Amino acid sequence: MTLLARTEDTFFNGRIKVLQHRGGYRFSIDPVLLAAFSAPEAEDRIVDLGTGCGIIPLILGYRHPAVSITGIEVQPELAMLAAQNVEANGMKERVAIICGDMRLLSIQAVSGPVDLVISNPPYRKGRSGRINSHPQRAVARHEILATLQDVAGAAARLLDIGGRFAIVYPAERITDLLTNLRSTGIEPKHIQTVHAKSHDPARLVLVSGIKGGGPGAAVHEPLVIYRPNGTYTDRAQAMFDP
Repeated sequence: MTLLARTEDTFFNGRIKVLQHRGGYRFSIDPVLLAAFSAPEAEDRIVDLGTGCGIIPLILGYRHPAVSITGIEVQPELAMLAAQNVEANGMKERVAIICGDMRLLSIQAVSGPVDLVISNPPYRKGRSGRINSHPQRAVARHEILATLQDVAGAAARLLDIGGRFAIVYPAERITDLLTNLRSTGIEPKHIQTVHAKSHDPARLVLVSGIKGGGPGAAVHEPLVIYRPNGTYTDRAQAMFDP
């Protein structure tokens, strides 16, 4: 089976179709959580750093038809896939995909500055743990082509003063995350931990910040994904309902 072998999956009860590489990186629940947490405002101009197959632009484009979105993806095969997903779902007028390195991305490339930047970045440090032998998965999971500092720096560069940045990240790296955001001028304002079940430790953290914002953050009620019987909680299920 080759890298380019694909599957066609559906989302929102078939209202969105998503092509993914069968053997490459495939999105999980994390970008779904982030899309809901990001809470775009009407007519926001949005950039998704590391868009992968384009799942976050597809979700936001469906949920918020007045926004415009640019997805940035450094891996050409994924960028091509994301563009095909955008076209297949009839969103070409509102969603653009750029194949490029976020570290080199200029404001002019996205007709910025923008209102909202979103990212589901690689979670693991470049030399930590076992790196996946599949290059597409490795780049998506490890800081090989972009570090956390690169992501925060790109977000700060693209945002207007008062613009928002939303990110999902491992809870165990929350100190790294908050430190990097503040160092780039993005002040953390909203923090929500994500737990598989109610008594489990936090696996992820959702954080949003404001470029040029003053100090002071709200810590929200934890988000629990599964009931004890393994079904989605009402809050999690609502993220999958059309």
